[in-house]
Amino acid sequence: MTLEEALSVRPAPGLPREYRFPPFERTILDSGLQVLTVNLPGRPLVSANLVIRRGAADEPPELGGATVLAARALTEGTERYPGVELTEAAERLGATLHAEASWDAFVASVDVAGSRLGAALDLLDELVERPTFPENEVARLREERLNDLLQVKADARRRVDRAFSAVIYAPDSPYARPAAGDEETVPRLDAEAVRRVHGALLDPKQAALVVGGDLTGLDVPALARTSFAGLAGRGSAAGGTSEAATPAARASSAATTVDRPIVRLYHHPGAVQTELRMGHVGVPRHVPDFHAIQLMAAILGGLFNSRLQMNLREEKGYTYGIGAGFDMRRAAGPFSVRTAVQTAATVPSISESLAELNKMRDTDVTEAELKAASDYLVGVFPLRFETPEAVVAAIGGLYILDLPDDELARYRNQIEAVTAADIRKAARDRIHPDRIAIVAVGDADVVGKDLEAAAFGHLEIVREQLPSAGGMDGADDDGADEAAE
Repeated sequence: MTLEEALSVRPAPGLPREYRFPPFERTILDSGLQVLTVNLPGRPLVSANLVIRRGAADEPPELGGATVLAARALTEGTERYPGVELTEAAERLGATLHAEASWDAFVASVDVAGSRLGAALDLLDELVERPTFPENEVARLREERLNDLLQVKADARRRVDRAFSAVIYAPDSPYARPAAGDEETVPRLDAEAVRRVHGALLDPKQAALVVGGDLTGLDVPALARTSFAGLAGRGSAAGGTSEAATPAARASSAATTVDRPIVRLYHHPGAVQTELRMGHVGVPRHVPDFHAIQLMAAILGGLFNSRLQMNLREEKGYTYGIGAGFDMRRAAGPFSVRTAVQTAATVPSISESLAELNKMRDTDVTEAELKAASDYLVGVFPLRFETPEAVVAAIGGLYILDLPDDELARYRNQIEAVTAADIRKAARDRIHPDRIAIVAVGDADVVGKDLEAAAFGHLEIVREQLPSAGGMDGADDDGADEAAE
């Protein structure tokens, strides 16, 4: 075979390699704290996550953003290790500390060599139970968030993401605002407010310690029982709650007022692109057709050769990239189509996207599409769990979402069992063009009349005072916290 012939032959994809998600063990301490351990021989760096099943969706509405702010301020010092002494204490162990909050959970973690795990868990307990939340540090982080909110208005990509959530969710839903708070709630977040929200988190009955790595010779439940003894007195008696979010509360979080197609255009003068989000309230993680939804979303807009991508990028040339998918939370997160297009292509891009949504509902996917999407999801699955941190985070996700212990072990088989008929049913059940919200940030003076003439839905044009003439190039904002938006 000549070089030219060799280069002309497209390599065929290989078979997915054998993989089994590592089994883990569960111990429930007398306090109610669950200890989940996964032994990964040959991985001397151990990861430990204290996962609390309460997040930004559970905080009081008037303190929106306090949970995320508490996570950011958690490492600013504790009763025993004020300020920089906490960092120094971690460095003496060769450990790293981290904390973060999402809509559904608050997580504090430590990575350390297995031989120092006991001391590291003591430090993790100190971090979680006895943070001081210094007034000056909380104020600094609050001001950073307020400055970030100004930047959101000047960044078209972040502006449309925020606007999309506010449009599709009812005003009293926590999902209608950013997880890190907005201009109304953030100014009132002081150290006292952060301490109040943090105190309500500390319930051992809603917490799990997930530890993974080479645990040979380590009795992790015994170490946890000693290190987190103080949590036994926490919970409802100390201002926390022993109950997770109720079904009624979760339904309230997912409430929407959109019952027909609507278009909301935010004016950004001089924009050379239009940032587009199209969608509606989606589904929670606990749905029986989860795996069919995963494949349907991959075929629609999750792969490089997805239907949306091949149409709007490859065939029409309207965009550099387009994606679609479901953000599944304890309550129903958003379903969205996401792209930035040439200003002149705004209306045809919306039209083509709507056509693809209807096509997904009305026709079966091809066997080639199904196989390509299934092979991809099955093939990349092991790559998601190549480190102890990733395995520990995945097990923590099972706990947060109250999923079965064997959920990840069954994932690949369940993906492979999905049929074209399952995907079409999922599309018809989960995609709703009849109540879609189309949210755009672009030059209303250029595209406003065209959008009105296209009659995609009731049109509203919003003209706001922008803090600066921020660009429309869709560049990433390294300082942005995606989860917080």
